[in-house]
Amino acid sequence: MAERNGSERGKLGQAILLDDPGFLRGIVERTLQVVLEEEMTAHLGGGRHERGSGRTGYRNGSRPRTLSTRVGMLDLRVPQDRDGTFSTELFARYQRSEQALVTALMEMYVQGVSTRKVAAITEEPCGTTISKSQVSAWVGRLDPELAAWRTRPLTAAAYPYLVVDARDEHARVDGRVVSLGVLVVAGVRDDGRREVLAVEEADTESEATYHELFTRLTARGLRGVELVTSDAHRGLTAAIARHFQGASWQRCQVHFGRNLRGMVGATHRGGLSEELRGIFGAGTAAQARAAARACAQSWRASHPQVAVKLEADLEDCLACYAFPAAHRPRLRTTNGLERLNQELTRRTRVVRIFPNRAAVERLVTALAMEQSEDWVSGRRYLDMDVFWEDRRRPAAPAPLAYAAD
Repeated sequence: MAERNGSERGKLGQAILLDDPGFLRGIVERTLQVVLEEEMTAHLGGGRHERGSGRTGYRNGSRPRTLSTRVGMLDLRVPQDRDGTFSTELFARYQRSEQALVTALMEMYVQGVSTRKVAAITEEPCGTTISKSQVSAWVGRLDPELAAWRTRPLTAAAYPYLVVDARDEHARVDGRVVSLGVLVVAGVRDDGRREVLAVEEADTESEATYHELFTRLTARGLRGVELVTSDAHRGLTAAIARHFQGASWQRCQVHFGRNLRGMVGATHRGGLSEELRGIFGAGTAAQARAAARACAQSWRASHPQVAVKLEADLEDCLACYAFPAAHRPRLRTTNGLERLNQELTRRTRVVRIFPNRAAVERLVTALAMEQSEDWVSGRRYLDMDVFWEDRRRPAAPAPLAYAAD
């Protein structure tokens, strides 16, 4: 009975989505209206009818505004204040990423690889007739802005922490579908806020492509790097050693643990995961090494390859211990880019196969730009005061050497 009721509810939900196109539009419209109201509340320092010493102004009605999206035209009310000082970036930022996605879908349609799904998504915001001139107009508005962002100067005094990651997307190139790498670099600035520094598409991950990426970042003003976190891709680690001499390299502990678990059967993975948590959760590097020695010894007889890899590669996973303890949870893995990767996956899944290379770069740049703006304008990711205090602290004197009797 419960299964049947659940199935009926699922069918009802599908019917609502398929038969009532306005259902999803209403949800998006209400959500964005709430965002606008919250922006105004933050701008004025208080909500409707609230009084307080921190209040800086008062509301003065609202004005209508329409927003074109994949789910149709949204009718919104933009709040106004008496002094006329309130403005929102919601529309520009939302439409930038939406336009990048819809442009990719429109290109698919024009090139004859459209599906009913693509047509349905593009029909309402773009009209039923989609022409090459429409695609060119959208691209002409987006590409200069996105290109300017990708090549912007990096103005922070230092970027002590970098995270480098890559993902694969598929696009049509010369009449065939190929895999393209999307290289992403994020940094923590000297003020503790994160910023997406670079996002580029490349034919392959190699030392040469990362060399070019890091060269461009340096030319744009990247400096003060002290730790780079990434996976152990050979070309990437070689480029890091070449470009960031004097900086430490932190091997992503999640990737390393995944590699180790792949060396044992499913029945043993839970036990190995528990031991790895003990290693990487240790309070000091010395404690982590001791736990790793014990782990290697326990696996040596049954899975010698686990012991050998743990002993050979552990040190690369412990570079974060040279930095403030409060920072280590966010330095030890590439998970800092997880939210951005999730958003990229959610959007690129709609396209699945991009119509060309430019469409890949256009969409991932728009989303990275949106994420970076959120990071820079939001709360500090790390308290860097402890970092700079540690750097100003004089090094402990080396122990005196005594001549042997």
